[in-house]
Amino acid sequence: MVAAGIMVLTSCSINQEHKDDKSTPEATSEVSPKEMLKQAYQLFKEGDDAASIALANKVLAIGRETNNDTLVGRALTSLCRNAQRSLDTTRLADLSADLSQLAATSEDKRWIMYRAHMNAEMWRLIGNMDRAESYYNESMEISYKIGAMGMYTIDHFNKSFVAIAKGDYESANALIKKYYALRVEADPEAEDAYGLIALAYLLEQQGDYRGAHEVATVTRRLFKEQNLFPEPPDEKPLLAVEAKIKEMVDVSVQEKIGAASAGQTVSRLLDKYLR
Repeated sequence: MVAAGIMVLTSCSINQEHKDDKSTPEATSEVSPKEMLKQAYQLFKEGDDAASIALANKVLAIGRETNNDTLVGRALTSLCRNAQRSLDTTRLADLSADLSQLAATSEDKRWIMYRAHMNAEMWRLIGNMDRAESYYNESMEISYKIGAMGMYTIDHFNKSFVAIAKGDYESANALIKKYYALRVEADPEAEDAYGLIALAYLLEQQGDYRGAHEVATVTRRLFKEQNLFPEPPDEKPLLAVEAKIKEMVDVSVQEKIGAASAGQTVSRLLDKYLR
């Protein structure tokens, strides 16, 4: 998910940050497996899971036929995203077993990392926060050890939702701050709107509905400007925040806050609301 010079660190985009194996055969004379995976992700963002799954399965077959571990791993991880949307825990368990086997045969720990991350995302979406936290901890431990800083960064954002859901607002605040510190370290010029989802959720859960509305409004505006699409586990809390705001804040006040925040930036919101 790259837009307006911003690298969106989500579970799906992270799959693309690793370099391909030296051999990446073409699926057809025009479309490479790498491009097919990009198309599968775009279709996922657009909600066409059937077409997304079909492309990922094609790449999976190519990877297995050519013994290309990178293609196999990325295809399996792509399929995990689709399992998340349908909350298909049985399918996710099968894909997780395949990723574990791939990690064992290839001696590449990143596939165990992806397995842990995808399971964390699924269980967060379902609402089992203890299980999600356990998987996030596993993913973060591995990502830090192997230097997968993209995954390590995004899991600070992801884990903040777990802390918020558990009422541990201090930890959530620290996780969001760490996420943005890592983002700035990776790209000082980034204006990362994606992390604002967690901030909006934190403010809403703390009862600051006006603040949550300001952050949510800026988040949606920047998403539109940057052509960003939040994934299901991240979209769910943002939708919940917006629903709560409609219940708790008068329409006239919502409109006033929305108008006032038209030129608001990510950095100013972080300075205003993060402790």
